[in-house]
Amino acid sequence: MELMVLLNALVTRLLFVLHSLIGVWRVTAVKKEPKYWLLALLNLLLCLETGLTLKFKQGRGYKWFSPAIFLYLICTVPSLWLLEIHHGTQYCGNEPGAVQVNVSNQDFNQSRGSSHGSEGTDHHIIHTAKVFVNQLSTICETVWTLALHQTFLLLLVVGRWLLPIGVEITRDQLSQLLLMFVGTAADILEFASETLDIEDVRNNYSLINAILAVWTWSMLQFPLDLAVQHIGCKPTASTRRIPSLLLCRYSAELWNIGVSLFIQDGPFFIVRSILMGHFRIFNQMLVFFTAKNILVVTLQLYRLAVITLDFRATILQKSKKEVSCCPCKPYEARIHATTDQDAEMKELVAFPPKEESQAP
Repeated sequence: MELMVLLNALVTRLLFVLHSLIGVWRVTAVKKEPKYWLLALLNLLLCLETGLTLKFKQGRGYKWFSPAIFLYLICTVPSLWLLEIHHGTQYCGNEPGAVQVNVSNQDFNQSRGSSHGSEGTDHHIIHTAKVFVNQLSTICETVWTLALHQTFLLLLVVGRWLLPIGVEITRDQLSQLLLMFVGTAADILEFASETLDIEDVRNNYSLINAILAVWTWSMLQFPLDLAVQHIGCKPTASTRRIPSLLLCRYSAELWNIGVSLFIQDGPFFIVRSILMGHFRIFNQMLVFFTAKNILVVTLQLYRLAVITLDFRATILQKSKKEVSCCPCKPYEARIHATTDQDAEMKELVAFPPKEESQAP
C-alpha cells in the first residue's frame, strides 16, 4: 500500500471523527445531559469502514459511492439537528456573529510564576488549554451552530478531495466533482441559514423539522459520484429500449438534472413557496432565492428537453440510413431486420446486407 494513500485515508477520516466529536460535545454542553455522549458511538461505524477499506481496497475509494462521506453524514447530522432544534432557547448577548475568544496575559503570567521546570511547563500547557476551552464555551450557541454548519460543508468538499480516488474515477472527473460540490455546499448553507434565521420559522417547531428534513435530504448527494461518471452500458439485450439507451448515453447529465429537480432546487423551491404562500412569510432574500430556484428548475427542464430531442433526432437519422441502405436485400435478411426492430436499437443490432450472387 502506498504511503501517501494510507496517510490521506487515515488523516481524512480522523478529521471527520474530530469534527463529529466537537458536534457531540456542543450538544452535551447545550443540553447539559451526559447521555448525549452516546452519539459519539456512531463514529465506530466510520472506524469499521476505515478498517474494511484498508483491508479490501488498500485505502482507495469505490466507484460511484463514498462510504466514508456517507458515514460522516450519519455521525454529524444528528448533532446539527439537536443544535438547530435547541437553537431558539438561547440568543447571543452581543451583535450577531460576534465572536470573542481572549486568553488573558494575566492567566499566562500566573501560570508561569507558579510553575518551574518540566512539570511547570506541562502544568502551563494544561492550564492554557483549560482557559482556551473555557473561552470557547462562552461563545453563544447561535455562533457555534453556524460555525459547525460551515465547517461541516467545508470538510465534505476538502475530505472528498483528500480521500484517495479509485481506479474508476480520473483526476479530471474529481476536479469537476469538487467544483460542483462547492456550489452545492454554498446553496445548501444559504437555504439552512436563510430560512432557519426567520423569527416566524423559529417559533414553529413543525417548520423547523420540515426544513431540517429537506436539508438532510439535500446532503445525500455528497457521497455519490454519478455527476461526472457515465454508466457506459454494453450493447446487451437489456439496453434495447429507448430509456435504457438514453440513460447509457447521458447518465451524468440526467443525474445532474435529477439532483436539481428532486434533491436540491426542487425541494428548496417547495419549502420557500410554502413559507410565502401558506405562512405569509416574506423578506427580500426569501423572494430572491425562490426566484433563483424557479430559474434553475426551468433551465434544468429545458436542458432535459434538449437532450431528449437531440437523442430522438439521432435515432431517427440512424433509422432512415438503415432503411434506405440497400432495398435489394434477400428475403431472409429483411425478415431478420424486421424481427429485430425494437426500432430503438437499430444502431446496436444492425445487420450488414448479404452479398448477392452475380448472374452468370
